[in-house]
Amino acid sequence: MNGVQIRSAERALSVGTWLIVSGAMLYSILTVTPLMRAHTPDEWDWTAPILPLVVDAAVVIVVRLDSVLARLGGNGGRWPVVLRWMTGCMTLALNVADSALRKDLVGVAVHAVAPLLLIVTAETGLAYRQGITEALNAAQEREQTERRQREKVAAARAEAAELRAREAREFEARMAREQREHEASLVREQAEREERVRREERERAEAAEQAEREARERREREREQQRLERERLEREAAARAEQTRREREERARREQREQAERAERERAELLAAGPAPVKQSEEQARKTVAAAYVAGVPVRQAAELCGWSVGWVSTRYQELRDQTPTRPLEGAAQ
Repeated sequence: MNGVQIRSAERALSVGTWLIVSGAMLYSILTVTPLMRAHTPDEWDWTAPILPLVVDAAVVIVVRLDSVLARLGGNGGRWPVVLRWMTGCMTLALNVADSALRKDLVGVAVHAVAPLLLIVTAETGLAYRQGITEALNAAQEREQTERRQREKVAAARAEAAELRAREAREFEARMAREQREHEASLVREQAEREERVRREERERAEAAEQAEREARERREREREQQRLERERLEREAAARAEQTRREREERARREQREQAERAERERAELLAAGPAPVKQSEEQARKTVAAAYVAGVPVRQAAELCGWSVGWVSTRYQELRDQTPTRPLEGAAQ
């Protein structure tokens, strides 16, 4: 049985003991209180439960301290035994007294069960706890012995591991020294190869740089030529664009002059026709009024030229004034 099982048994013993003690105390209080009330003056009846409670409290103290001493492996001497038996006998006497006074043997036997069970349980619990304590001590000694053995085995293993580790370190140091010497020779050879490679690369780089420099100079000359050619083309394109613009402006001015001359001729023809013998169509009348407005002809004369009323011509003049920022001639307002 290991320590865990022993502690579990000890807990079961403690729980069972306290259940029996609690039940016996309750039964004793309920049994003894009527006896004490019957043998106490009426004015002191309220003190009847005190005596069984005090006796049972002594029982609780005995059981509790016995369990503590047993757990610690101590011995309280003869006085705990005296107190244990004295409280047990008092509890037995108080529980059976009422039945004994009435010469009820069955009542004596029945009321003796709980006190006797309490006395035997206290003694048996003490013996059990002492045995459990001895078993726990033995289990602890076995655990300590096993732990010391495990520690010795672990120490031996650690010593062997240290010896193997020391040998491994010496072997690794020897191998590392040989490896360093080998690597040093390899490094020297590698350095010689790298120096030779660097020298060849330097020569190739110088040749490539020379070729790059010549190619760059050639590209710069080509870019310069392209720039000059582009500037020449841009100048020629600008000159052509300027010439085209001047020609377009000249053509526009010429067209404007022709349109103005044509409009002037049309106005002159409209004004030179004189008063209209018949009323002109609205479209023709609008053209005549527009020509008269531009030429500064008075409203009444313009009405005679188109054959329409003076009011209608005045309205057209007003529309033309609204469309034109400034009036062409002062006479048009007359």
